[in-house]
Amino acid sequence: MLTIAFGTLRTRWVSFVGTFAALVLGTALIAALGQVLTTTIDSPGRGPQRYAAAPVVVVPDGLLRVNARQGETSAPLAEPRGIDASLIRALPGAVVDRIFPAQLSDGPASVGRPWSAFRTAPQTLIRGRAPEADREIAVTAGLPVRAGTRVQVVTADGARPYTVVGIASPGPEPTVFFTDAQAARLSPRVDALAVWAPAADVRAAAGGRATVLTGQDRTLPDPNRAADEDARNNANIIAGIAAGFAAFVAVFVVTSTFAFAVVQRRREFALLRTVGATTRQVRRMVYGEAVLVALAASAVGAALGPLGTRPILGWLVGLGMAPDWMVPSASAVPSYLAFAMGLLVAVAGVAVAARRAGRVRPAEAMREAAIEPRAMTPGRWIAGLGLLGLALISMAVIAVTDPSGATSNKSFMPIVMELIAAAGLLAPAVTRPVTLLLAKPVERLHGAGGVIVAGGVLASTGRTAATAAPVLVTVALAGSLLGGAAMTDAAKGAMESAPVRADYLVLPGGPVGLDRQLVERLRALPGVDVTTATSTSVYTLEGDTVLIRRPAEAVDPAALRKALDVPVTAGSLDGLDDGSIAVSESWERGVGQSVPVWQADGTRTTLKVVALLGADSPADSYVTPRHALSAPPSVAYVKLQPGTSPEAARKALDQAVHGHNARAVTKSEWAGDSGERRQSASRLGLLVVLGIMLAYTAIGLVNTLLMAASDRAGERGALRLLGAGRRQVLRYAALEALLVVAVGVVLAAGATALNLLGLWVALVQIAGPMGVPMPWGTVAAVTAACALLAVLGAVLPALRASSGPSQAA
Repeated sequence: MLTIAFGTLRTRWVSFVGTFAALVLGTALIAALGQVLTTTIDSPGRGPQRYAAAPVVVVPDGLLRVNARQGETSAPLAEPRGIDASLIRALPGAVVDRIFPAQLSDGPASVGRPWSAFRTAPQTLIRGRAPEADREIAVTAGLPVRAGTRVQVVTADGARPYTVVGIASPGPEPTVFFTDAQAARLSPRVDALAVWAPAADVRAAAGGRATVLTGQDRTLPDPNRAADEDARNNANIIAGIAAGFAAFVAVFVVTSTFAFAVVQRRREFALLRTVGATTRQVRRMVYGEAVLVALAASAVGAALGPLGTRPILGWLVGLGMAPDWMVPSASAVPSYLAFAMGLLVAVAGVAVAARRAGRVRPAEAMREAAIEPRAMTPGRWIAGLGLLGLALISMAVIAVTDPSGATSNKSFMPIVMELIAAAGLLAPAVTRPVTLLLAKPVERLHGAGGVIVAGGVLASTGRTAATAAPVLVTVALAGSLLGGAAMTDAAKGAMESAPVRADYLVLPGGPVGLDRQLVERLRALPGVDVTTATSTSVYTLEGDTVLIRRPAEAVDPAALRKALDVPVTAGSLDGLDDGSIAVSESWERGVGQSVPVWQADGTRTTLKVVALLGADSPADSYVTPRHALSAPPSVAYVKLQPGTSPEAARKALDQAVHGHNARAVTKSEWAGDSGERRQSASRLGLLVVLGIMLAYTAIGLVNTLLMAASDRAGERGALRLLGAGRRQVLRYAALEALLVVAVGVVLAAGATALNLLGLWVALVQIAGPMGVPMPWGTVAAVTAACALLAVLGAVLPALRASSGPSQAA
């Protein structure tokens, strides 16, 4: 049967072009994305930046260590302790470094450092001189100032005037250099020591009181380390999701292609059965065809895949979703795995088609050769309804037991894939009624063309369903993923803004936070109540085994209710003081219970639980400002007193924040800004996935239409013999393709509506009544692309077939 399969491939090569292309694309994508994944894991980090010129760096131990029941457990400290003064005295030649937020007024994010740390990067002085007086600074090139100018510099203490006396070469981050004495006043904590001495001597002097870094470990204090890890994770997640969708859609395209090929070749299979071929042999032949195609396609794709690694990485870097310093992996393992995946996808995709081919009966098939066979088999009904039921049950479970879980892609995306797969399997069952509905307007077109087009589509619902399937998948994915992301972002925004009672919010424009001087100016404004909140962390020992870092908000208990409507399920916030805490129910603590906690700097204390927060609380826990330590406020809530003019209050707020790198916004403006940031972040990753889907749509559509072209040659020849001109035949082909696309869009709309309805039912429970925002522009663009591909795939074969009456006949 392998010989027959090979001969079939030679004579019916058009039928396998799409399968070959889909497997090449799928294998190449999986290989390329696999190499991107390998790159994110194996690519070495960039070398030391902040302390590139210092052979040894001493930093505080940044871990909170606690003895638990099963041994020591640790977690990174939210606020470093700083280096002990005795250690500084023990290393007299060390450069003392302090790193603290310091930003030019209305300038980009930057840090402040003492001038003595200038040589640790290393950097050079381009213009001017080093700062010598308390009100003198030097800045790195790129900050919007010139030597000799007077500027305002915002630190945690406030905004103060300084004179720029020097410009340094760019370093690892935008930096404002102060004199050593001024830097010590602005930030008493010592964050690092740069040492030019043998590492062994430094470790002996440290005596376990701090961490000594050498070699590549000197990257640990670098400013971009956390951002680099986040970028690695972003690239890793996007590549993994895209690879999963690529495999999913490749199986879909291969399955659709082989299923349609089996329908076309029933006479061929019947003849084989007539001459003695058994069911197993026919199935083996179909599997053989798939394996032969997969071997060639997977080999090509696996070889081409590594060529796509750099473009994909470059694309992700351009979108801000991957670091620009990663070196593409040269490992061949992703290509080998992709080759194996290609074979697996082909076998999985052809399984149903092979089973159906084996069931062809000689006499029955010869009798029904001119009649389209039944598209919905019992197995297809079972699989389609099973996936639909699984998706609906999953939706119901999430909506009833864990509505907040709907905001996670890990919960939403599998349901999307299940529903779309179910829609694809059940499509032939609803294609005819949908086509009948859409064909009504087409039949009313001038002349006989509309009737002919509608009749042709209705006469072959199997072909229509196979052609509409790629449109269904792509449009449904675009609507479901982008619509679901927009709805989730809207729900998160509603949950964030719902508890806010304040009329205005004052937000920092950089890493400094709200400086003390600004907070004093805000509190002095007439006619408003100002409440500040400071983001911090506390640590708890869960089960006496694991140390967990929990987010907390430090607030003034007396003013909290003026700014926020915090839901409380037990206890009261009235009792919140320096010795107590309000916690969410996830803490699994009761009111009145004393909880041992560690503050952001590792200081241990015991706090009494005075209130349990509701599920929609804006914070996981609340403490008093004493527990915020040195962290500046992250937001100020401004509530207008009765009789205060909103216009006058806004003007006063704008004047107060001027020069402090902060901005005053209304509650609605704040909610809108937060929503836009979330949407832009989530949309980028989804657009990467949709780009892959559109490539598969092109393959699936064009391939199905090319396969159908040979079956339609007789029809189009008959049209020419009946007097239809060449333009009329092409117009019929284009109109028919558009009608099929419309069928796919309607089916996609049904799948999308079901997806978004299930998500809405879950989200409305945690966010309240909300609309269903749809990315109509993107969905319309995807639909238009599908229509264009369908028209090209139908018109080009028709153009060739209608080149002359004799050929058509």
